[in-house]
Amino acid sequence: MDGKTRRQLLLDILKAGEPVTGTSLARQLKVSRQAIVGDIAILRAAGVEIYATPQGYMLPVAVKPGTITAKIACRHGMDDTLAKELEIIVDNGGKVIDVVVDHAVYGELRGNLMLASRRDIAEFLRKLKDSGSSPLSLVTDGVHLHTIEVPSKEALTAIETELRAAGILLD
Repeated sequence: MDGKTRRQLLLDILKAGEPVTGTSLARQLKVSRQAIVGDIAILRAAGVEIYATPQGYMLPVAVKPGTITAKIACRHGMDDTLAKELEIIVDNGGKVIDVVVDHAVYGELRGNLMLASRRDIAEFLRKLKDSGSSPLSLVTDGVHLHTIEVPSKEALTAIETELRAAGILLD
């Protein structure tokens, strides 16, 4: 199969709406994972927005009607506060879309997270630990932004209240 056909099949798989790992895409399309990475780069260069998340590659998901998107500024250390921050958000009905830090040299750095449950958080933290990686907020002394989706203004208020009480929310 030629590259153009493979990239169209790759997009068709991603249109299902669920994140798919590079390894799974490679297996389905019978190519190497590196070929998938190259295909993703070519598609992005052509203007296709593809997120790389801890769960795999995915296309942006449309915001559900009635959902509120907000940005919150947070700060915490590298201890268990990271898990607490994320759990406060999802336990109040929120979804953590991304994390953004403002690097002194590179400018804005973004990590797509797409965390909507404690299971997602546990998997993210496991991958972080197993890979020996550090959270992006390490480069900014713990200061970072999250884009979150919430079902209501009340849910957003609850998240902000709990994060503030935990000493995580920057006002």
